[in-house]
Amino acid sequence: MDKILVTGGLGFIGSHTVVELQSNGYDVVVIDDLSNSSIETLDRITSISGIKPQFQQFDLKDKTKVSEFFKANTNIKGVIHFAASKAVGESMDNPLMYYENNINTLVYVLQELKKLNHSNFIFSSSCTVYGQADELPITENAPVKMAESPYGNTKQIGEEIISDECRVNSKLNAIALRYFNPIGAHETAIIGELPIGVPQNLVPFITQTAIGLRDQLSVFGDDYPTSDGTCVRDYIHVVDLAKAHVIALERLLKNKNKSNYETFNLGTGKGSSVLEVIQSFEAVTGLKLNYKVADRRAGDIIAAYADTSKANNELGWKAKFTLDDAMKSAWKWEQNIRKNS
Repeated sequence: MDKILVTGGLGFIGSHTVVELQSNGYDVVVIDDLSNSSIETLDRITSISGIKPQFQQFDLKDKTKVSEFFKANTNIKGVIHFAASKAVGESMDNPLMYYENNINTLVYVLQELKKLNHSNFIFSSSCTVYGQADELPITENAPVKMAESPYGNTKQIGEEIISDECRVNSKLNAIALRYFNPIGAHETAIIGELPIGVPQNLVPFITQTAIGLRDQLSVFGDDYPTSDGTCVRDYIHVVDLAKAHVIALERLLKNKNKSNYETFNLGTGKGSSVLEVIQSFEAVTGLKLNYKVADRRAGDIIAAYADTSKANNELGWKAKFTLDDAMKSAWKWEQNIRKNS
C-alpha cells in the first residue's frame, strides 16, 4: 500500500479525504495540530473505515518537527496538504496569523519534499484565488486577481510558491485543486463539519441555528446584483470533493499528469444564492429557519461558480450530489453530534 501523508487530516475536508483514501487501499498518515479540529475525529474515521490512520499531533510551523517527520517517513508516496487557517472574516481581522500559518507550513513541507527523489503533492487551494471574476462560470484560465482577503491571498501565494518550485524541481509533481464551497457530511453522519466556536461558514451556521445553538442566522447583504440580492456560490458536497483528491493523487502516482504543475476547479458548475441554500434546508428538513438580513461583510465577493469541464474531462471526475443531498446530510450530522454530546 502506498503511504500518503494528509496534513490537517482531522479537519472537515481532510477527514473525509482520509476515509476515501483508506477505502481505496492507501496507508494514511495524518498530521494535525488540533487548532481547528478534534482528536475524536480519529476514532470517527476509524469507525467508518475500520482502519485507524497513523496520527501525529504537531504544528507544521515547527520546522524542526517537520524535518524529523520526513526523516522518519522516507517512504511517503504523496502529500495532500490541507493544513491551513481558512476563514475569510478571521483573516481580515488577523492577517499576520494567516500569512504565518498558511505560507510557512507550506514552505516547510515543500523543503522536505525537495530532498526526495520523487514527490507528489496535492494542494488544497480555493476559488478565492479568482477574486470577483469578470466572467461566470469561472474557468482555470480566468485571471488571478488581487485577493479580496488575506485568506484568499495565502492561496494565491501558495499556488505561486508551488508553481515556482515545480519550475525548478522536475522531481516534484503537484496539482492545485481550487474548490468552491464545501458543504455536507459523510452519509454515516459520523464525520462532518464541526467548527470550533462560532461558525465562519454558512451551512454549519444554518444547522446550528436550526438545532437551537444559535438564536438567529445573519444573511450578509441582500442588495447584491444577483437574482435575489444575496451572494451566489457553488456549493459542493464534501464527499464529492474528497473523491476528487483521491483521483488527483492517482493521476500523479500513475504519471498521467500533462505537466508537473496543474490546476483544476472543483465545483458543481451551478451557483446557488444564500437564500436558495436556506430554502433548500427548509425543504429537506421541513423546518423554518430564523434568519435576518444584516450588512454586507468585508471580503465577500458577489458571485462565484465553477466551469468544471477541465476536471470532468481531464480527471474523469464529476460532482454527483445535489444541494438538497448536501443539506440533508449536514442536518443529519448536526443532529447526530448533538445527540451524542
